[in-house]
Amino acid sequence: MTTKAAEGAAPLATRQRRRRIPTELSIFLVLVGIALIYEVLGWMFIGQSFLMNSQRLTIMILQVSVIGIIAVGVTQVIITGGIDLSSGSVVGMTAMIATSFAQSSTWGRAVFPSLTDLPAFVPIVVGLLIGAAAGLANGALIAYTKIPPFIATLGMFVSARGVAKWYTKGQPVSGITEQFHFIGTKAWPVVVFLVVALIFHMALRYTRYGKFTYAIGANPQAARVSGINIEAHLVKVYVIAGLLAGLAGIVTAARAETAQASMGVGYELDAIAATVIGGTSLTGGVGRITGTVIGTIILGVMTSGFTFLRIDAYYQEIVKGLIIIAAVVIDVYRQKKRRKH
Repeated sequence: MTTKAAEGAAPLATRQRRRRIPTELSIFLVLVGIALIYEVLGWMFIGQSFLMNSQRLTIMILQVSVIGIIAVGVTQVIITGGIDLSSGSVVGMTAMIATSFAQSSTWGRAVFPSLTDLPAFVPIVVGLLIGAAAGLANGALIAYTKIPPFIATLGMFVSARGVAKWYTKGQPVSGITEQFHFIGTKAWPVVVFLVVALIFHMALRYTRYGKFTYAIGANPQAARVSGINIEAHLVKVYVIAGLLAGLAGIVTAARAETAQASMGVGYELDAIAATVIGGTSLTGGVGRITGTVIGTIILGVMTSGFTFLRIDAYYQEIVKGLIIIAAVVIDVYRQKKRRKH
């Protein structure tokens, strides 16, 4: 290549990079497109507006807020090149244990009759500690025994669900105090989700924690050579993911005013789906919390739209699975294109 040709190619490559649409914007455009499709189909087949029903949209946002809280933690795990299959089970386990410390003395079948009417911060702290402990177990197994994240978190997936069932022999935990119930009322679940998303968006983008997380996912060998303690950092990431799953369990129980061992079933898959749809690469090193927030909303719009159009739940699962596969295929294509440039 001549010097003149090389000089011409450099500005061209620069212009191409500038024209490239940001990942978050493209995902947001997908969200708008899906919402508009449901709006058109709603008028065609139902005779109603999908977007102009404030009650439907409010319910949708409240439902996805719990998935969003989990997805923020799952995003950080996937950025490191890992996976977390245990978050849904941790939600159920945390909900059961935390709620047992949030029961009112007026409830005749308290799990701990001598520990009723406790301040709301007690069950919250208990729930967060339980979630963090599950994350610590995941992280320690993955970092120090080199067990693949899929296997380690699959083990926690089974164990945590077993603990949730064993804790009260399968009986639900009800009769919570008004203080604890307040966490799940009105728009508080959404507020919790947005605050969590903002905190970890800032952490990933502007702190050493975020730089280490991306570095480990992009190239573990280079990260180790540069002085990063990979094992300690992985434990930290999985503890945060467990902590957020515990927080999701607390919000879920507070909103439902009861806890059951079956709570959180399938939440881990929804969180992974929201993360992947939001542009986080399953190969690690790429992803943003803003994309995950949009991906979570897309998942909520899809689910709400299916219900709105009265589409059978079986078909909903099929379509959701196809969308996850499509998101992964797009990610693989995007990674290949990035490597070429």
